[in-house]
Amino acid sequence: MVTKVHRTIKEMKEWIDTLSDSDPILEELKQDDRKGVQKLLLQRERERLKKAKEKEEFQTLTRYENELRLQGFTRIAGIDEVGRGPLAGPVVTAAVILPSDFYLAGLNDSKKLSEVKREEFYAYIEEHAIALGVGMVHAAEIDSINIYQATKKAMNEAVVHLEVQPDYLLIDAMNIQSPYPSQSIIKGDAKSISIAAASIVAKVTRDRLMKEYAETYPGYAFEKNAGYGTKEHLMGLEKLGVTPLHRKSFSPVKELHESDQ
Repeated sequence: MVTKVHRTIKEMKEWIDTLSDSDPILEELKQDDRKGVQKLLLQRERERLKKAKEKEEFQTLTRYENELRLQGFTRIAGIDEVGRGPLAGPVVTAAVILPSDFYLAGLNDSKKLSEVKREEFYAYIEEHAIALGVGMVHAAEIDSINIYQATKKAMNEAVVHLEVQPDYLLIDAMNIQSPYPSQSIIKGDAKSISIAAASIVAKVTRDRLMKEYAETYPGYAFEKNAGYGTKEHLMGLEKLGVTPLHRKSFSPVKELHESDQ
């Protein structure tokens, strides 16, 4: 018969959380007929399975980095971009070099995370990364050289701005001219931890910038849409016209700009 431990549910939870998975007390507690205790054990097991799954997913995300480290590379920079599709604002890229023991459960494609979680992850990456670099090309230059070339230029800028020189580049779905060996990975932000981290840095950097622009150019809802062609943004364009932030080579900005000439 199990000896019942007389604690409040809160005390029981705190106590159970201190037990290791192999602690024999857990097996004893499974025989406890109190519903509150069984609920706590179920919550603990769910949390254990969640952490195990996150760890497994994280290990999958480090596959490229681990293979490169076995080849002797130690400063692997992941590179990603955000803002190729919007009607306004810059294209922003980031390069991130992470230490070999970096761990951040749940790190994945920045677009799948909430804004609060992205900000939280950004702070963690900024604190623990070996180096961060950001590159940016604005609307006028995007119109001049096209968005594809602008993205490559911004990626090179991000690499140049790294405080530590990389020895290998992992790039999300792009190829750039660089003095470093590199590899392009399709959907890299879901396959490489370094690219996933760069995705977070680029997204947060750009979103913050677009919120600042929203104060300078009210009426386009940049703080909500980050320059993408939402209904509010298009209504702002019709009512207020084209700003210096807008990409005049992108439709429908192009047509509105030409009609104003």
